[in-house]
Amino acid sequence: MYIQRRNNVTVTGPADGPAVVLAHGFGCDQNMWRLTVPALAERYRVVLFDYVGSGGSDLSAWSEERYSSLDGYARDVVEVCEELDLERAVFVGHSVSAMVGVLAARDAPERIGALVMVGPSPCYIDDGDYRGGFGAEDIEELLTSLESNYLGWSSVMAPVIMGNPDRPELGRELTNSFCATDPDIARVFARTTFLSDSREDLKSVAVPTLVLECSEDVIAPREVGAFVHRAIPSSRLVTLAATGHCPQLSAPEATAEAILAFLAELP
Repeated sequence: MYIQRRNNVTVTGPADGPAVVLAHGFGCDQNMWRLTVPALAERYRVVLFDYVGSGGSDLSAWSEERYSSLDGYARDVVEVCEELDLERAVFVGHSVSAMVGVLAARDAPERIGALVMVGPSPCYIDDGDYRGGFGAEDIEELLTSLESNYLGWSSVMAPVIMGNPDRPELGRELTNSFCATDPDIARVFARTTFLSDSREDLKSVAVPTLVLECSEDVIAPREVGAFVHRAIPSSRLVTLAATGHCPQLSAPEATAEAILAFLAELP
């Protein structure tokens, strides 16, 4: 039960249904999935959790050493799956969690049988022919701004990340989520996220994979979705008619429908 308390695990849906694990991205928590959960929980056992350092997790369990790499977050995922004795679960990872899922599937293949990557990016920084969407100077400026004034950074960047300027309430929600995170923890998570390079790890993916992207996304542009799709032979690429980096909030019905269609075709 310790892991369930540590990661604020909640489970809904039929107890005997196939398991779907929903994982949030930087500056967020499991509440970001609330609009997609009802459709998924009609048939599937839906597992939600908060990474240590986020949401309702046990903040005393956080350590900079563990969470300075994506492997630390992957360990959270594996330990949650072990605690619940999940086998061949479908892991749905938003943003940086898409790459966390890749690592967790590599480390515990008996626990994760399929991946759904929502707005994935294996590397945010442009590198030769690879286009991650940001120059190295852009990322360093972003991180410097975040570290010098996290609340101010959140109020400016969250609406940009969310997109959908015609729906300002979405930007406010993401701003509030960012601002609820301890600035020192956010600093470490941000560097872990934006400086990570998981391109080589994509080669390890051997499970059915859905790459789910938005038609416009400043954090994970479509060039990145295409790269991930090419790198994973077992993947399918679906582009939602949605904008921004958080389709589970801006287009929850379309997001749930895409995930359910993928799940329905799994063996």
